[in-house]
Order: sequence, then C-alpha cells, then structure tokens
Amino acid sequence: MALSHETLRLFGRASTATLTTQLFKRGLRNVFVQGVQRMSRPGPVLVGEAFTLRYIPAREDLDMISVFENPQHPQRKAIETVPPGQVLVMDCRRDTRAASGGSILLTRLKVRGAAGIVTDGGLRDSEAIATMDFPVFGAGGSAPLNLAIHHAVDLNVPIGCGGVAVFPGDVIVGDGEGVVVVPKHLAEEVARDAAEQEIMEEFVTQEIAGGRALPGTYPPNAETLARYRVWREQRDKKP
Repeated sequence: MALSHETLRLFGRASTATLTTQLFKRGLRNVFVQGVQRMSRPGPVLVGEAFTLRYIPAREDLDMISVFENPQHPQRKAIETVPPGQVLVMDCRRDTRAASGGSILLTRLKVRGAAGIVTDGGLRDSEAIATMDFPVFGAGGSAPLNLAIHHAVDLNVPIGCGGVAVFPGDVIVGDGEGVVVVPKHLAEEVARDAAEQEIMEEFVTQEIAGGRALPGTYPPNAETLARYRVWREQRDKKP
C-alpha cells in the first residue's frame, strides 16, 4: 500500500538526524547511508519509496557500448520504469571508479516524476548535476561511463547502498546531512514520532539558548516536560 499524503508530509519536515534517533529507539542502528551526499542544488527534503537497481562488477565481453541500444538494459529500463514519486536507489558496491549515471538520465528521471536518486557510486556530469532542481545523492563525481566498472543486473530486489540494506518500498529520506532508510512497515509510526520529536527539540533548543543547563533539560525531566506542555499549548493556539 502506498504511503499516505500525511506520512509523506511528516517525513518532509523531519531531519535525518531525528529519524536515526527514532529508528535507534526501535533497535535499528544501521540506517544511514555512508559516503553519500546531496550533489544537486539545495532544496526540499527527498522523500519517497525505494525502487532499486543492483550492479555487479563489469565483464569486458558483456559490457560494451552497444548494450545501450537495448531498451531492456537494466540501467535504462530502471530509468524508464521508476514509478512517479519513488526514489531510484542504486547498489554500486561503494565503487566510485565509474559513474552509475549522468545528467541526461537524471533529467529523464525528473521529467518522468521520480522523487530523486540515491547511489553509493559516482555520477558523471557533476557540474551540471550541481545546478539541477532535483534531489540527487551520490558519492561524488566520476567521469568514466558505468560499463567500465559496473554491470547492471536486477531491478526492484533487496540491495545494499552505502552499507545499508534497502528493500523495495522502504522509505528514503534525504537532506543536507545525507540519506536515511526507513523500513516501510515502520514508516507511519516513525513519521509521527519524528514530528513530535522535532517540536520537542524546538522547545529544548529555546530552553538551552535561554541559559538552562543540559541536566534536566536534555533529556527533559518532569519539570521541563511541564513547561513544555504549557509552551506546546500556547504554540498550538497560534494561527
């Protein structure tokens, strides 16, 4: 079942730092994709369900430039079949010696309505990507085409990206810090609790900025929670 608009809205307002805390509380520690940063220009938080593409190491007798003439080539098919609103997540084994895509493919993803792209490999045309109004997260620039190092094999199967397990349909959230993977079955409760945490931390930040010490404030004790409830009530009354 697709994520509700409310769940997507709440994820769009949550930081990846908050989400990692919420997942940690649920026993999940390995959820932050390593070595990946936003490569396109700053913009709204990336939120969408994962549509995956898996690469294995290239082999010279198979990975020739002519393979791109076949529309069923897994990389090209992925670009043309990612459902609108979903995120293409690519498993490149953290190998950045070649690109896993470039600006033309990313432009096609944008036009088709994809939410964004995440790869633990490199991306070519990085200077053009840096100007794109489209969420692109990768491991940095890499000029060689993907066939030099990568052989695309599978679509929409469980993969690893930046050391994190990603299953099709998992929720991908990316901001200026990086990318978090939220298991789909936890999405609604994590989004809800993350929204509450963000509001609480807004209050705690004000308290600390006003001179209160950490003990009893962060984490909050009963006295701080009482002040928070008053503050929250006043906040909620504002138009």
